[in-house]
Amino acid sequence: MNTPVTPEQQAEIDQLRQSPRQTLRVVSEGMERHLYTAHPVLDHGFVRVVDYMGDDAAICQAARVSYGRGTKSVQNDEGLIRYLMRHWHSTPFEMCEVKLHVKLPVFVARQWIRHRTANVNEYSARYSILDREFYIPAPEHLAAQSQQNNQGRDEVLQGEEAARVLDLLREDSMRSYDHYEAMLSQDGQQGLARELARMNLPANIYTQWYWKVDLHNLLHFLRLRADAHAQFEIRAYADALCGIVADWVPAAFAAFRDYRMESVSLSAQAIAVLKRRLAGETVTQEQSGMSAREWREFEEIWG
Repeated sequence: MNTPVTPEQQAEIDQLRQSPRQTLRVVSEGMERHLYTAHPVLDHGFVRVVDYMGDDAAICQAARVSYGRGTKSVQNDEGLIRYLMRHWHSTPFEMCEVKLHVKLPVFVARQWIRHRTANVNEYSARYSILDREFYIPAPEHLAAQSQQNNQGRDEVLQGEEAARVLDLLREDSMRSYDHYEAMLSQDGQQGLARELARMNLPANIYTQWYWKVDLHNLLHFLRLRADAHAQFEIRAYADALCGIVADWVPAAFAAFRDYRMESVSLSAQAIAVLKRRLAGETVTQEQSGMSAREWREFEEIWG
C-alpha cells in the first residue's frame, strides 16, 4: 500500500502534531489521539480528523440544557445517552461535530455525497491537476454481478478472468490519464482548459475533500455505510470512521452499536408473527401478511 498522504501533507501533519496549544474547551482524550493522523483506506485513500467539537458529556449537557458538565456520575451520563439513542432523541447528538479530510475514489465520493447533511469542500479539478492515482481492487474484491441483487456482488472472480479484469482496469486508467495530460495546456501547447480535460478521467481516480458533519448525521451515515450490505469500498471508509468515533464518544458509540447497528426493526406484521410463534402457533409466509422478501429477511434472523 502506498503512503496515503503526500510529503507536503505529511509535513503539515507533523507540524500540527508537534505544536500543541493549551485550550479551555472540553477535549476528548480518545479523539486527541486521532487528531491529524491519516488512517489508510483502500490502496491510496485515507481519512483523518482535522478538528472536532464536543464529547459524551456535551451530549448530556445539551439534553439537560445546563451549564455544567453533566451529572455527578459517569454511569448516569451513559444511562441518559442510551435513553436518548433508544428513543430517537437526536438533537443532543447534533451538539458534537467533526471535520474530516478524506481521500477517496470519485465513484465512492458520488455515493458519499448522497448524505446531504454535511458541509463539503472538494478538491477542484477546474483549478488543479489531479494526481495519477486510481483505485484498483484487490483480487479478493473482484466479484461478479449478483443474480439476485442488482446492487450487489456474487462470487469472486478467479484465475484468468480476474487477471483479465485487472489488466483492463489498469490499462484504461492509465490510458485515460495519459490522454488527460496530453489535452492540458502545457509546454507551449495551447491545449484544453482543465475544467474540460477532466471529463476524460475515470471514476476510479482519487479526489479529496473536507467533510464537516455533526454526530447525529455521522451516525446515520455509519448505520447505512458500515452495514454488511453496503458496497465494500465505502464500507472500508465507514469502518475506519467507526474506530475513530468509538474513541471520540465511547458511550454514544456503544449505545449506537446496541440500538442501531446491531439491532433490527420489526414491522407490525413481524411483531404479530413473533407473538403467535411464542404462543406455540405455526405461521407461514402466506398467513403472515408480509411480502416474500420481508419474510425471507425475517426468517434469516428469527428462523
